Amino acid sequence: MSQYYTPHRSASWNYGGDKWKLSRSKIDLFLGCPRCFYLDNKLGVKRPAGYPFNLNTAVDTLLKKEFDLHRVKGTQHILQKEYKIDAIPIPHEDLDAWRHNFTGIQYLHPGTKMTISGAIDDLWQNSKEEYIVVDYKSTSINEDIKDIDKDWQASYKRQMEVYQWLLRQKGYPVSDTGYFVYCNGRTDKKAFDKKLEFDVTLISYIGNADWVEGTIKDIHECLNKKNIPRSDPECAYCQYRGAVEKVSKNKLWAGTLF
Repeated sequence: MSQYYTPHRSASWNYGGDKWKLSRSKIDLFLGCPRCFYLDNKLGVKRPAGYPFNLNTAVDTLLKKEFDLHRVKGTQHILQKEYKIDAIPIPHEDLDAWRHNFTGIQYLHPGTKMTISGAIDDLWQNSKEEYIVVDYKSTSINEDIKDIDKDWQASYKRQMEVYQWLLRQKGYPVSDTGYFVYCNGRTDKKAFDKKLEFDVTLISYIGNADWVEGTIKDIHECLNKKNIPRSDPECAYCQYRGAVEKVSKNKLWAGTLF
């Protein structure tokens, strides 16, 4: 058994188990492919996960430390000054828990009795005393990052909207405008010299979380079905499973695939 991938999880981590929560990433999985979502959360068969991006994690950790220095002092970060943002990093007694992947900010949805959760990166506050959701992103591409309008970045927008929705359900005033602190590793330097430099861009995004409530209800309905739902036509995982099933029915391969 691989130390990196265990396909089956214990029942307590499946839907109905005492440890199961509907995380922001699981919501995104449902929107990407209901079949993979059902196999994962109802039947306990996980998709293989990608290897962790430790450099991205390091950038996140350092950014949190950097913004926390200003959080303690009650001062603006240089990015907030540069972009003329009406906000400061704000202290909150639950922020450490909200940042942690295994806790996050949690809300018991009254209609479905499902606990919805998500781990935020940062929390700012403006002069109206509205909370501002902030998410850190890091990459290394040979272009200036000015927006988050590419198709594959749609999940980033949904991520922020789920966080905004969660904070509102907890009774907090939340600004529709959130921010992405986007760090792009530079490859135009002459040498590495034991350091990696980044261009850091602050990208604003006006969220609209109207879709979240309906999606939660759709997820609840999906999880309570007895039959496995259809896959998304674009799901590469389902295409792979289908190809394996097809070739395994060939008599030349029968009994030798697994």
